[in-house]
Amino acid sequence: MLTSATPSVTGLSATDVQLARQRYGLNLVATTESRTSWRLVIEIVSEPMFILLAIACLLYVLLGQWQEGIVLGVAMGLVASISVYQTVRSDRALRSLRQLTQPAVSVLRDGQLQSVPIEQLVPGDACWLTEGQTVPADGLLIQANDCTVDESILTGESVAVAKTQPNTDRFYAGTVLATGSAYLRISAIGESTELGKLGRSLAQIDVEKTPLQQQISRFVQRMAFTGSAAFVLIWAVNFARSGDWVSSLLLGLTIAMAVVPEEIPVAFSSFMALGAARMVRFGVLPKQPQTVESLGSATVICTDKTGTITQEGMAVAQVYDHRTQQLTAITGVLSAPAQEVLAYARWASEPEPYDPMERAIATACQAQSETDRLPLQYEYALDGIPPMMTHVYAAAAGSFRVAGKGAVERIIRVCRLPDADAEQIRQQANTLAARGYRVLGIAGSEWGDAPFPASQDDFTWTCKGLVALENPPKANASAVIGQFSRAHIAVKMITGDSPETASAIARQVSMPLGNRILTGPEVMAMTEADLQQQARETTIFARMFPEAKLRVIRALKANGEVVAMTGDGVNDGPALKAAHIGIAMGRRGTELAKQAASLVLVNDDLGGMVSAIAQGRRIYQNLKKAIGYIISIHIPIILTVVLPLLFDWPYVNLFSPVHIIFLELVMGPTCSIAFENEPAARNLMRERPRRLTDTFFTTHELGLSIGQGLAIAGAVLLVYYFSMRTGSTQDEVRTLAFLTLVISNIWLTLMSRSTRESILTTLRRPNWLLWLMLGLTVLLLVISLLLPAARQLARFSRPDLPELGYCMLASLAGVCWIEGYKYWLRQTSTSGLQ
Repeated sequence: MLTSATPSVTGLSATDVQLARQRYGLNLVATTESRTSWRLVIEIVSEPMFILLAIACLLYVLLGQWQEGIVLGVAMGLVASISVYQTVRSDRALRSLRQLTQPAVSVLRDGQLQSVPIEQLVPGDACWLTEGQTVPADGLLIQANDCTVDESILTGESVAVAKTQPNTDRFYAGTVLATGSAYLRISAIGESTELGKLGRSLAQIDVEKTPLQQQISRFVQRMAFTGSAAFVLIWAVNFARSGDWVSSLLLGLTIAMAVVPEEIPVAFSSFMALGAARMVRFGVLPKQPQTVESLGSATVICTDKTGTITQEGMAVAQVYDHRTQQLTAITGVLSAPAQEVLAYARWASEPEPYDPMERAIATACQAQSETDRLPLQYEYALDGIPPMMTHVYAAAAGSFRVAGKGAVERIIRVCRLPDADAEQIRQQANTLAARGYRVLGIAGSEWGDAPFPASQDDFTWTCKGLVALENPPKANASAVIGQFSRAHIAVKMITGDSPETASAIARQVSMPLGNRILTGPEVMAMTEADLQQQARETTIFARMFPEAKLRVIRALKANGEVVAMTGDGVNDGPALKAAHIGIAMGRRGTELAKQAASLVLVNDDLGGMVSAIAQGRRIYQNLKKAIGYIISIHIPIILTVVLPLLFDWPYVNLFSPVHIIFLELVMGPTCSIAFENEPAARNLMRERPRRLTDTFFTTHELGLSIGQGLAIAGAVLLVYYFSMRTGSTQDEVRTLAFLTLVISNIWLTLMSRSTRESILTTLRRPNWLLWLMLGLTVLLLVISLLLPAARQLARFSRPDLPELGYCMLASLAGVCWIEGYKYWLRQTSTSGLQ
């Protein structure tokens, strides 16, 4: 309901805003996501690898081995630098995402309504909010139009509170406009708001770890425990044999450094954050980087019709007058009866329309004639099943004009039409809907003195006619749906339109119609078991309302589907929140929809989701390659340290922390930088989505990575053993074993780019970061072998050409057997390549 007195709204000037900002600062509430420099330092120095390096460095210094101590000190700096680089890189990407997804709000400044980010609000601003928007700061009501506010975030009370009294009714940050619109004067921002004082910001809620995060965390924890056990075992065995506790401790630290896979958490966070940032290029804004993980698993996309499959703009195409039974196209000046139908449709819309349908009606009325501007006295919000809304205007003295619009079935019901008239209206509506039009029923009434009835159904209604709005499919809609289908992702239309309109649009975009079309009331009448069966088989859901949408989403999830859901309105909030991947529209979506969703489509273009899903699949596959690589290369490092000691070979303690840190400095960037930049595999979007509950590695995949690691370990240990048996010195054995291990790492990196395609194919894929990492690896290896100071520090000898060839052949034998396995897979399988 409108307030009885609406004072003129005035805003601040640019000077006022600047002074207020200097005094009050930005409209921000501190969150747990804010990462200060001291927190970053604590995170870095508490990393297992940093702690192990610090202990080893201290031991070298105590032993007087300053060269090794200095090298490890430099290595600590490099490890810290890499961690800082990856953290800053990820944080920068996340900050960019937060800025892009930051909601804006309309404020009156210098006499003009402007859109500004909510952090730019200052006390004194006159802020205009509409249905579905979140209140950005505390304030007092200036004027309202049928305004109710959901304050459950503060009070826990789910019933919306009406706001009617200017300068009295208060608005609180974080609450949501459930209906209507309002101007409010901002009184407090940021930490000074009630929400800020209570520390209840939504951004402070901890995000639950995804299944993949939990799997990776468990794996890293197990490896950390294994490293601790190996550290104690190796220290004890070596001390028992040598009696030298210092060298035993250094060897124990070496094995601990070799076991701990510290690259995995870094790789995961980098892949997710950078993947989310990459999606911005496709017009997709993930609100949390974890969403990237779910995207590659999507099996069903539930999409609305208007503005997603169809074009954003709408236009009135036909007007049907019930009294004369005439259908008229909007091609010129309408007849008087048709103009009356259009006028009632305009009166039943908001005075300042923001809904595309109401804007289209307003445009059509303006093109025909100037509709009478009557004072709005009362408003019945859109409600009921099927929905309807009503406006009451003051007409002549002591009387009121009533206008209503809504679903045709509802208008027929409230007008209490005779059966013949009702059937005639239904047939006309079905004919229009079958042509793809969105059809609204229009009704009118007259009313004497107030009070008005409690329900809008209780007016004495007269059916005025129908308004048909044209909303054709987007040019790319059919192609996008085809791309989803080829990617084995089902598309289901969930719309408030009639079954006839929905099926007409579905045919135009080549969407399968399925066996039947389910309506909202039918959905609500079904048992859970029946709904799960029907949800699996049904493609189109029409005349849907919030509760029905939510039931469909839950039924699909109960069927084991990974569900993505698009929406733009307040009523879509529950379904968007319930879906695995909620997708809000960036242009026409309400703020509530954007808050409930996990993704925002900037241009309301579903085509961006195709690219986003492809990106999600690419990231997941590359992460598997990176972690498979880490597992494979850690195994030979561990076995080369452990087995000679356990078998009591003459040369033990072959590798020291200096050698392990060299390998770590090679493996870390290769894993988290080079593999992250790997392009998508061929036929990626023709594979079936992975199940969200699948383990990260199958037994076969894990076994393949372990087998690869064991083969490399076998090659390194063979070089180790035979060079030792042929009388080579310890430094020579160390050099050849290390050389074989590093060359094997280079081969492994190249082979790991695909689990099916040959290396000859993957070499043609562009990835300059991969070649940069491999080039740096070769450069470091050459320096350590040829530069006398570096060679002395690492205790290497200078290998001759036959020895280099010997190491090259051994490394090829340890790694390249996988190419034969890939060839066998390609010959026996027709599935997509990875």
